[in-house]
Amino acid sequence: MNPRVSGERPRLLSVHAHPDDESSKGAATLAKYAAEGADVLVATCTGGERGDVLNPAMDRPGVRGDLAAVRRAELAAACAVLGVRQRSLGFADSGLPAAGAEPPDGSFARLPLTDAARPLVALIREFRPHVVVTYDETGGYPHPDHVRTHEVTMEAFDAADDPSRYPGTGEPWRPLKLYYQGAFSRSWFQALHDGLTARGLESAIGPIIADWPDTAPELEITTRVPCAEYFDVRDRALLAHATQIDPEAGFMAHPRDVERAVWPTEDYRLARARPGAAS
Repeated sequence: MNPRVSGERPRLLSVHAHPDDESSKGAATLAKYAAEGADVLVATCTGGERGDVLNPAMDRPGVRGDLAAVRRAELAAACAVLGVRQRSLGFADSGLPAAGAEPPDGSFARLPLTDAARPLVALIREFRPHVVVTYDETGGYPHPDHVRTHEVTMEAFDAADDPSRYPGTGEPWRPLKLYYQGAFSRSWFQALHDGLTARGLESAIGPIIADWPDTAPELEITTRVPCAEYFDVRDRALLAHATQIDPEAGFMAHPRDVERAVWPTEDYRLARARPGAAS
């Protein structure tokens, strides 16, 4: 994924659906490249205002009553930890509708694609990234905002260098490469589970693997970024999202030395590359 380019400060744009996604998917990569001198920008499509409060310690009226503002502050704190810049695109969170239900009118997932993509086209033309990172067509999991984030990013990546498309959003720019996130694959869970049990440690991952759908595709990985030395930065950024991360449970529960030993990379699939782009 190396964003380095000859004669310029490399620029990497990571596009996400909600606050906290930037810290749970590829955060150590962002911290690594920022520390090495790249200009890293996180684009957050929605405010996460229809999300749940997942940390019991934060589930109180003062938080729930102004969740959008709380999550904005958490996002700013997390990006400061990672050493990256951040831009919110301003769309309304679609929530996670019940099976068969539609997202609310006016929410990100319900907007026409061109309306939803326009701010990202403008941001690409302004920031002029060499590398863009987002989710694959599944969204990583079937939240409508994640799927729409994929669709919007693909539209913007393809349109940004065409002066006839999205007039009034700046001078055309042609990013070199686009990658899909490969976070939280079945292989990652299995490796971590095996690493814990082999060391005689308790693993809570077994049920996750047992419930993994047989039909779930495994994303083809083309690029692995060694970044274990930035896992502590990733974790501090995650913990800044206090409404979403319980420090005693879930992703925070496994020993980090085991994770560094069994899976010291963050993984991606190269989805698009312009002719002449470096590997």
